[in-house]
Amino acid sequence: MLPLTTLHRHLRWIALAAIVISIATWTLDLTGLVYTCPYCRVQRSVIGLLGLLMLWPDLRAWPVRWLGSALGMLGAVVAATQHFGGWRRLSAGEFKLATPWVVDPFLLSGAALLIITGLVLLLWSWRPAPPR
Repeated sequence: MLPLTTLHRHLRWIALAAIVISIATWTLDLTGLVYTCPYCRVQRSVIGLLGLLMLWPDLRAWPVRWLGSALGMLGAVVAATQHFGGWRRLSAGEFKLATPWVVDPFLLSGAALLIITGLVLLLWSWRPAPPR
């Protein structure tokens, strides 16, 4: 497990990774290689916007944290709603995983929920490095 200081030290790289994830998944969507899903679009947009916010010079500013929290809550609610739909189908006996070469939206929504939650928690835990 990584210590929090390591994550803080690499915050800009984590933010860039979130932006790359967002751009890559939007590219897949806009080229028609994946199903056009409104849940997924919200989740990938929130991940990218949180990445952009995390590039702000001082993350302690209240507008950054307020906007990051609001976007994070939107993304988390949408991801949880989509993920719960998979659990609902599972309980009803209607669930089946996608074909082997396709990652199921049930699994992707759970991953998106973890990424969004992690980005918001990292945003709120950030402190500037002490002077040397």
